[in-house]
Amino acid sequence: MNQHREPHEPTGSADGQQITLRSPAELADALPYLLGFHPTDSIVMVALHGERGRFGGRLRLGIPRAPQEWAPVAEQLAECLIEGSERRGSRPDGIVAFLCQDPAEGETGRRVMERLRPLAQRLRTACGSLDVPVYEVLCISEGRFWSYCCPDVRCCPPEGTGLALPGTSVMAAAAAYAGVRVRGSLREMEARLAPWPAAEAEDQARALDDAGAALVPRILAGAGRKQVAEETLKLAESLMERLAQAPVPATGSTDQDAEDDRLIGHDEAAAVIVGLQDRETRDRAAEWMEGPEAAPALRLWRTLARRCAGPYGEYATAPLTLAAWVSWSTGDEPAARVALALALRIDPRYVFAQLLHQACNEGLDPEALRRCLRSERQERARHGQRAARPTSGRPGPRPARPGSVRKALPAAGPRPGATTAPERARGRTGRRGTRGGR
Repeated sequence: MNQHREPHEPTGSADGQQITLRSPAELADALPYLLGFHPTDSIVMVALHGERGRFGGRLRLGIPRAPQEWAPVAEQLAECLIEGSERRGSRPDGIVAFLCQDPAEGETGRRVMERLRPLAQRLRTACGSLDVPVYEVLCISEGRFWSYCCPDVRCCPPEGTGLALPGTSVMAAAAAYAGVRVRGSLREMEARLAPWPAAEAEDQARALDDAGAALVPRILAGAGRKQVAEETLKLAESLMERLAQAPVPATGSTDQDAEDDRLIGHDEAAAVIVGLQDRETRDRAAEWMEGPEAAPALRLWRTLARRCAGPYGEYATAPLTLAAWVSWSTGDEPAARVALALALRIDPRYVFAQLLHQACNEGLDPEALRRCLRSERQERARHGQRAARPTSGRPGPRPARPGSVRKALPAAGPRPGATTAPERARGRTGRRGTRGGR
């Protein structure tokens, strides 16, 4: 199906500016501006609305490695995008899809395109079965793109077409004018949150062993839970102060992450990581979400997520979700979505991540949750308890009431068999080897 003459318009900026995309080349160039990053190893689907194909909802998922998974995944993605668009107001009139994957060793971009062709067909069939046509499917690999729908070799030759140089297209100019920022590749964004390699994480793992043995029994005992929460938040605020006072390297995010790792000791990181496994402690930490607290909090959560390596990978769900929340609260939705995807990859039943992910998908305003958390903080201040503020020293947080975060976010479905953080932690106390694998 050749739909090149049907222009597709992304959502305009605040002043009503619109950009018309008329070709597969312009669609391929627009993709990172639609997502806020360059997707890698991803299926991306974008809903189109109206006669002019205005861009609407969009979703991204990693490409399943097993081809036998492609058909059910395509059906789920089509259903999710179409039903989600209907919930937000209107059924899509069409869809465009992108398959983004770098070649494996010894593979070419064209070979990637051919290998993924059945997946492209599955996506078209799944959307067509729901009476929504797919106008275009592009494969992007090795700096080139191929169309699965266009038979015209003049614009879509068999050898593919090179992508525009970064920053040289009309879309890039319009995005720069509107303040839209592309943050690099998905792989680079995930790397900032990825656990340390096993060889580098041995000392951290031993510190987590010790912290678990010392803190988890106190959390489970009930009487010591509040004290562990206060200790965790006090240590976290001191680490945030340390990060806030450290000079920021001018050489980029990689050097900043390395410096943040250097500033936080293994025992300090372990104590906060274990403490955050308690839901109420985590909810209080979520109050560092705006103003001067947000940036050091985000750096701390990223640092702690990287420390959850090896058998402690499951512990990363709390700092990853907190990183996602701070990112969303401060207007960086692409970074929030990346962190949420990683958290839900580790624990698909983690409720806070589920709720935030659903809220992002439904286009909700984070202010509702911010108001709820501010209210909790103010109520603790009125009760005269110490506030966990890294810079002001004013009074604040008391343990959050059950459901204080959930009440400001969309309801999630039931979680059969779900466990609380202390229950998940119960099997991890002591030295390594005290539970199966840990």
